[in-house]
Amino acid sequence: VIITMDSYYVGYFDSDEPHFLESCSLCRKTLDLNSDIFMYRGDMAFCSQECRQEQIESDESKAKSWRKSRSSLRKQSDTKDSVAGKTVRTETLVMA
Repeated sequence: VIITMDSYYVGYFDSDEPHFLESCSLCRKTLDLNSDIFMYRGDMAFCSQECRQEQIESDESKAKSWRKSRSSLRKQSDTKDSVAGKTVRTETLVMA
């Protein structure tokens, strides 16, 4: 049995999911075996530095948005726990 590099990536383990080195994670362009592949987070392959950078910026934006929404939820929770400007304890105390 002769296995070429072309056949190694195509249909990797007969899975419906394409191998991560088969196409760009952002634009889905086919990655050539004789071209540079730009990696991000270990398992995301990109056809160019531009595609990789776009993904990095998108991830950073999502993380920033997530932190902001989490912070605002925490502030809303803090105001719900106060009555007339005084903090009300809402924890549960278990004694044995």
